Amino acid sequence: MKNAVALVSGGMDSAVVLALARESGYAVHALSVRYGQRHTSELDAADRVARTLGAASHKTVDVDLRSIGGSALTDDIEVPVHAGDAPEEAGIPVTYVPARNTIMLSLALGWAEVLGAADIFCGVNAVDYSGYPDCRPAFVEAFERLANLATKAGVEGAGIRVHAPLMRMGKDEIVREGLRLGVDFGQTVSCYRADAQGRACGRCDACRLRAAGFAAAGVADPTRYA
Repeated sequence: MKNAVALVSGGMDSAVVLALARESGYAVHALSVRYGQRHTSELDAADRVARTLGAASHKTVDVDLRSIGGSALTDDIEVPVHAGDAPEEAGIPVTYVPARNTIMLSLALGWAEVLGAADIFCGVNAVDYSGYPDCRPAFVEAFERLANLATKAGVEGAGIRVHAPLMRMGKDEIVREGLRLGVDFGQTVSCYRADAQGRACGRCDACRLRAAGFAAAGVADPTRYA
């Protein structure tokens, strides 16, 4: 089996990506990042997901993005919540973490080189997402070009491929694909304001997108709410 590295956050999207990579025949090495996020229950979820879905290994790397702040997820800024049909936040929301996906993919790239892996999987999505600039196809394509310019594997080896299989899927499609692959969504945590037990707030943007996905798929929502 060929090695691959998959970014696993503990959320529903990355769980489906891990399952897809396994289905494609890869020995998947799961990588999570403790970056100073508001809660670590998502990292507990990442560990559960990696074990349940058969990752070859799982490691968590520490990067202190709280030291630079600039996001409601890493700074003393309130996470926006919405009641009923309240209008969404205009522009890129304050939950955007500056350079997060660039940093995480860079860590995955480094580990991929060490493992001799030519494939990196991530769960970025440009359909049902919060408008983050580092979730777009252009970003993934640009990072893949960078990876092949900046690494020994890119210059002397087989090259690096960055896979974002959920890029153009709606949340309902992601739910259906996960169920087909046997993903237990009850093990995942998506909420920006989850408590220590991983229970969701039900009101942040991540919760709203997740709940809408299960509703559109016609599937019971297994999320545990506070």
